[in-house]
Amino acid sequence: MTAIDPTELNAEARRARLFTRINKADAWFQVLGLSWMTPILKAIAGDNPRAQMSEIWRLLGVPILAIGIFLIAWGTLAPKVQTSLGAIPGPAQVWEQVGNLHADAVREGEKEVAFYERQDARNAEHVANGDLDKVRDRPYTGKPTYYDQIWTSIKTVFFGFLIASLFAIPLGIMAGLSPTANAAINPMIQIFKPVSPLAWLPIVTMVVSAVYATNDGMFSKSFLVSAITVTLCSLWPTLINTALGVASIDKDLVSVSKVLKMNTYTKITKLVLPSALPLIFTGLRLSLGVGWMVLIAAEMLAQNPGLGKFVWDEFQNGSSQSLAKIMVAVLTIGIIGFMLDRVMYALQSMFTFTEQR
Repeated sequence: MTAIDPTELNAEARRARLFTRINKADAWFQVLGLSWMTPILKAIAGDNPRAQMSEIWRLLGVPILAIGIFLIAWGTLAPKVQTSLGAIPGPAQVWEQVGNLHADAVREGEKEVAFYERQDARNAEHVANGDLDKVRDRPYTGKPTYYDQIWTSIKTVFFGFLIASLFAIPLGIMAGLSPTANAAINPMIQIFKPVSPLAWLPIVTMVVSAVYATNDGMFSKSFLVSAITVTLCSLWPTLINTALGVASIDKDLVSVSKVLKMNTYTKITKLVLPSALPLIFTGLRLSLGVGWMVLIAAEMLAQNPGLGKFVWDEFQNGSSQSLAKIMVAVLTIGIIGFMLDRVMYALQSMFTFTEQR
């Protein structure tokens, strides 16, 4: 009888633990859009390198090749299209503007730091001279940088999305649990869901201007206008999916809740929400995507701070660099939209049971 080498057993055990960790990490790689990491790690670990190379090519090589072909076609065809702002910029010109926008942001940051240093020095001098009435703390009023515009848009979309979710989820639960509530809510959904943000924007602007008289409160009027417009346009996917998820709960579970004589709160928290969470999160992902698209349109039309206003300002500017900066903004909007979806997908994976977990 051949003796088993303990060293080989330990090596196999370590390898098995390594593959277990890789398989667990694969679920998060898929959530983050990094599914190509799994075959790379498996190939490094020695798991059928030929098969893993085929997966790496499919998951990483093919997308890179497609992007490369797109960039080549873009760079070749763009100079042939002439517009009022000049030729369509190619990838090189767009990348150049990325550097210019970053450099502008750095210079503006240096100006802000210098402003506050001068203000602090001036105030310290007034305090030393006993002129306390001359001490002033003024905020820096320089132009917003490209990064400021991005951050403004992200804050606005999340605020509007949060307000939409706070309304949509309870209403969806009501509509899913009660046929009467569904009959009352459904006409509102059918009427208002197709309404364009461009139609909501003038109404929201007038209402906010009438109700929110001051511009010195916690939120500026422009922020509220954009956020409420996002709310009005993005709540419908969450509301509809929540109602569908609640209405689709297994009837046996509903019968069990009646047998156990659950009160309404316990029924919703222990039975309804856990069963409906996958569809609720699907609605939330759709709502956030809709809200992001709506926000850009609202910022452009109302000239509210954010990426939409940046695009419109560059269009009105009409300089030789404007078109390239607009394309930088377009790519930024797309990348942020993808990242927002990944964030919601990660939350969904944390709070619901999926096939990957």
